Amino acid sequence: MKRFDRELLSELRAKAEASPRRRAHHNVHEDYQQPVQRLFVCMLPDSYVRPHRHSQPTKWEFFMVVEGCLELLFFDDNGTLTERLALGPQSDVLGVEIPPNTWHATVCHAPVTFVEVKQGPYEVTDDKDFAAWAPKEGETQVPAFLSQLKTLKTGEAVRL
Repeated sequence: MKRFDRELLSELRAKAEASPRRRAHHNVHEDYQQPVQRLFVCMLPDSYVRPHRHSQPTKWEFFMVVEGCLELLFFDDNGTLTERLALGPQSDVLGVEIPPNTWHATVCHAPVTFVEVKQGPYEVTDDKDFAAWAPKEGETQVPAFLSQLKTLKTGEAVRL
């Protein structure tokens, strides 16, 4: 039996604080070839998750927040925000399953820890398609773009 306690969450947050990407994960699955990938993720407010989609027809994603609040942003093909959904213990929604081929990104305003479940096996080369209308991780536009994502309203389009 595997147990997941507050100590794990605390260690994960310390790793996120030390990470240049400002997030860290703890895999529950044994390896990337398993048919179901399960992980805890701790993300800090300055972590950038580039908008992406999983275009393989069987690649859904499930998120459930354990601590804090995670905002999931959903977009159309042109980068217009179609929905903003807050997940967490203080929200009406604790978790969500995202269907394949759905443009999405995550943002937070305070540290958040969530559980992510997705179908495997995990292949880094075809796991996700990144949005052409969003900067690549590490590019100079990222801080301004992330700030924009945090305040974008439904119906508004992102801009580089």
